[in-house]
Amino acid sequence: MRHATEHADVPTAELDTALRGGPFHVALRAAIAARGLPLQRVQHHLSRHGVKVGVTSLSYWQQGARRPQRPESLRAVRALEEILRLPDESLIRLLAKSDERATADRPAGRSYRSLIEASGVVDRLTAGLGWSLDGGLHTVGHHERVGIGARRELVSREAHHIVRAHRDGVDRFVALHHGDPGCDPRRVTVHALENCRTGRLRWDQETGILVAELLFGTRLGAGDTFLFRYAIEDGTAGTSREYLQRFGFPGGQYALQVRFDTGTLPVRCHRFAQHSAAAPRSGRQELPVTSPHHSAHLVEPRIRPGALGIAWDWE
Repeated sequence: MRHATEHADVPTAELDTALRGGPFHVALRAAIAARGLPLQRVQHHLSRHGVKVGVTSLSYWQQGARRPQRPESLRAVRALEEILRLPDESLIRLLAKSDERATADRPAGRSYRSLIEASGVVDRLTAGLGWSLDGGLHTVGHHERVGIGARRELVSREAHHIVRAHRDGVDRFVALHHGDPGCDPRRVTVHALENCRTGRLRWDQETGILVAELLFGTRLGAGDTFLFRYAIEDGTAGTSREYLQRFGFPGGQYALQVRFDTGTLPVRCHRFAQHSAAAPRSGRQELPVTSPHHSAHLVEPRIRPGALGIAWDWE
């Protein structure tokens, strides 16, 4: 049994404050810094405890970009408490506290648990296509147009990508569609519109996730730019209340336009940002629904890791 006195050799004010009030990622980052351990050494210590966690995952955890949620990840957190000489349950307690705060701050919609499950599903589906991390592409520009139908459902979305390869040999992109609750990904259609063709499709029925391989028909060299467009037809789910896009890496401009059916307009719209699935939403800004186009839009000059989107309220 470990006690608080056992971490007296890391008595930094930042660490003590973070352990008392959190959040989890701040406390983890402070504890690693106080111990003076590079992430590779932390990973080595974890492996000696019989726990396998990648350096990338550790980095995401201490940045707040991802949170440990699976049983193996929670084992790693408990091992980290011992490796970093922290009190028993100190990091686990902060995880639970963050869950409660995130639930209170998040509007009605997908739960934190469903978002975490979706993240795992996306990792599994994209890995099955041989796609990992950013796929060798840097986003120069990303423009999306989303259509909301007469039944208040997400009918369609069209994406226009401008990318730059940062390694040789890139010849594809994997697009993600996460439908609203009730989405049937088997009935969702992917259309390659410009400079690409549709390859393999994979989906998960329970979460309503579809991933689609878009083949460029050419191999890019490092530094090459490429433009392509695709569209997705959905219309299989229930009422849509928001659309968001997640970004794992920084990049160029992102623009999102949501267009509503003329006979079914929301009472209000706003933009929002979210650093991670567990974080509260921030950057709220009311958006007008312009006429005669019945649409709302946002433009972000520089993409940052996290999520950015538009939410709306119906009567």
